[in-house]
Amino acid sequence: MAKTRLTAAERGEEVLDAAVQAFGEAGFAGTKTDEIARLAGVSQPYVIRLFGTKQQLFLATEQRVCDRIEDAFRRAAEKKADLASLGEAYRELMAERELLVVLLHGFAASREPAVGDAVRERFGGIYKLVRELTGASAEEAREFLATGMLLTVMAAMGVAGPDSIDCPWASEILDSF
Repeated sequence: MAKTRLTAAERGEEVLDAAVQAFGEAGFAGTKTDEIARLAGVSQPYVIRLFGTKQQLFLATEQRVCDRIEDAFRRAAEKKADLASLGEAYRELMAERELLVVLLHGFAASREPAVGDAVRERFGGIYKLVRELTGASAEEAREFLATGMLLTVMAAMGVAGPDSIDCPWASEILDSF
């Protein structure tokens, strides 16, 4: 059976999938582009040809994660435009722990000017989207995002989401949602 040749766009998607996995595991500073290339099954020079630099690849990865969050929120709001529906959509994303960890790595790398500018813009966009989709007040949106960040941190620690470690304090927090 002949192997199907992928387009550059399709390969780029595979590289982004690999980048989510690699950056989720080791963060921006701890990830090498050759590791991402290995995971994607391409050469390191090909990764650079597609994305330019490791920083540009990291930014594209952050964009992908934020796109996924925004898409999940939009789909949830199509069914019911309230914070509870958006919250349920976010909890479903917790099954993809690496997405949430990449988000945290983006926050941590935000002292890097290009990363910080992009991450702040996207987080602000998520905030605005939550308000637009639900009609939430600034205070309600702040509480919603704060809860999301708590769940993100708990997922990163492995105490929330599928296959989570049993931890009484985490169970107590999660039971309140």
